[in-house]
Amino acid sequence: MNTMVPFENTTFVRPPTFYINGLYNMPHSKYYYMFLCFVYAVTVLGNSFIMGTICLARTLHTAKYIAVFNLALSDLFGSSALIPKYADMFLLENQYISYEDCMTNLFFVFVFMIMQSFTLLALAFDRVIAICFPLRYHAIVTKTTMSLIIGVMWLVSVAIMVVTLALLTQLSFCRSTTVGSYFCDNGPIFRLACNDNSPNFIMAYVYVAIVLCLPLTLIAISYVCIGFALLKISQGADRIKAMKTCTSHIILVAIFYLPILSVYISALTTYIHPNTRIMNSVLTQTIPPMLNPIIYSLKTEEVLQSIKVLYKRIKVNFAMEDPVITITKN
Repeated sequence: MNTMVPFENTTFVRPPTFYINGLYNMPHSKYYYMFLCFVYAVTVLGNSFIMGTICLARTLHTAKYIAVFNLALSDLFGSSALIPKYADMFLLENQYISYEDCMTNLFFVFVFMIMQSFTLLALAFDRVIAICFPLRYHAIVTKTTMSLIIGVMWLVSVAIMVVTLALLTQLSFCRSTTVGSYFCDNGPIFRLACNDNSPNFIMAYVYVAIVLCLPLTLIAISYVCIGFALLKISQGADRIKAMKTCTSHIILVAIFYLPILSVYISALTTYIHPNTRIMNSVLTQTIPPMLNPIIYSLKTEEVLQSIKVLYKRIKVNFAMEDPVITITKN
């Protein structure tokens, strides 16, 4: 008689720790890690500034800036999930991480990365409606609509990573536990498994399709529609004005997707030294969150005007408080 072993009783070999390899035998690598600490400081200041400006400026309490706020939030927390741990590991040479902490770190890094991609798609939706259907924009793109879109995107992001983690926890690690990456990266981890990891490979392709290819394709289609709409505008000045409203978004899309795609394509078509791959991957995950708030501050007229108004308001408040302080001292 055959004995059936319940799935719940299956034993998985889970190591107590993983060793994050990082950059291997690279001279002066600590300067690189210190540079990333600087990038993180600018990221925190920039994204906190943008989020604070959106909260304080009533003119920015619109559907579009719900998405911009969400992008800044994703950038801030995504960098916070990656860089401080990265700096702790390699500056303090503390490269061992527990299995549970590794899974947690992986979850948060990827959830916020997914949200960065999805939020750029939400901003593309805002732009295509604003330019292609200007008269219906305020009826279609409401704060409720944008909040629902962002909410659904969060649910999808979490769902993708829950499935990814569930598949990872079904793997046994009975050989090497050295992760050839700079953080608890999904691909380098499941490749270490000594049991069947084909579902993880499939999920990795699903991830790339849903998180990178689908949003980028939809954004490209949206700009084709915007291009046709701009050709119908007879006034040259109006056409330039409409194009200017898209420049910030186009730059954000370029600095987020192009480096990631170049890393993936290079990895598939040619051999890349592990140190080069790691450095490129780190920069693709850390530089866009640092640049996004700078681009929105300098390239978006609404944000610039709101910053000026807030600055004048703060200046007036200080001017009103000074006489009171002087009288108190006297």
